[in-house]
Amino acid sequence: MIGPGTGVRVYLACGVTDMRKGIGGLAAAAQQTLKQAPGSGAVFAFRGRRGDRIKLLHWDGQGFCLYYKVLENGRFPWPSTADGSIGLTSAQLSMLWEGIDWRRPAWSAPPSRIV
Repeated sequence: MIGPGTGVRVYLACGVTDMRKGIGGLAAAAQQTLKQAPGSGAVFAFRGRRGDRIKLLHWDGQGFCLYYKVLENGRFPWPSTADGSIGLTSAQLSMLWEGIDWRRPAWSAPPSRIV
């Protein structure tokens, strides 16, 4: 994914978002619901009712970027809280984008030490 680099602030909008909203509607949701400035350079994540769609809104300094992903199988992991937002790290955002449960990542093998 071409997008924001590491260290970016990420706000996940808890609850359900109308996926028909475009950049203007999501920017308004970031400002009114999440109480954040949409042009701050942060990434705002929104999920639809079915859970298989996600939109990310990001201001890159020149304009808004809107990333949209639909999972073929499964659902994006999302907190059960109906209102508000939570912060994620850029690593958690990467896991979320890939459909990995960022709350409980499963490690395939422990790190090994090369001698």
